[in-house]
Amino acid sequence: MTASSPTTPPRLVPLLEQFDFARGRLVDRLAGPCVDSGNGTAVAVEPMTDEEYLWEPVPGCWSLRRRSDGPGPMATLLAGAGEWGRDSADFPHPSPPPFTTLAWRLSHLGEMLTLRADHTNGTHTLARDDYRIVADAATAITDLDSAATAWREALLGADDAALDTVGHSTYPYGSDPEDPFLETVWWVNQELLHHGAEIALLRDLYRARRH
Repeated sequence: MTASSPTTPPRLVPLLEQFDFARGRLVDRLAGPCVDSGNGTAVAVEPMTDEEYLWEPVPGCWSLRRRSDGPGPMATLLAGAGEWGRDSADFPHPSPPPFTTLAWRLSHLGEMLTLRADHTNGTHTLARDDYRIVADAATAITDLDSAATAWREALLGADDAALDTVGHSTYPYGSDPEDPFLETVWWVNQELLHHGAEIALLRDLYRARRH
């Protein structure tokens, strides 16, 4: 995948490169068979299983639940569409926030990327309850990768004027309507980087527990 096209604004190029690198490492870290260690060395990775995907490392986790089972501890609702939902609560959220599972974090990332893409160059209508929640790891990884592709296409459609436009993204669950689009692009990268690091650590802990 090329990082940019000849018409990509130069100040967007490093952010695209950062997004591509973080996205590639995260998807590889989830699906295997190997991931770049960071210095070009390939490290073997086993694909995430459904058991690991829904693993709750500590009591009181927020995760994905069957709607028939209702929300988990301290959650008041199940967000998303389909038979399963993601633990959530109306504001203010519980403090300290509950620990979240791999499934919860992947669903959050996929939803965020899908909705932001729609609110940038799509219908500008998608809401959290439109995003399909899935209970199996393989589909969740595929959905995350598809969401990242949709967001990347939205970025490639942005020119210099769009990068400076306040509210170019109308995503309603953040400060996007009040921010220049370039700030939104930067923020999405930070979300991908920090949640990707959390996911990688949780995978390591699961592997260590199993062995």
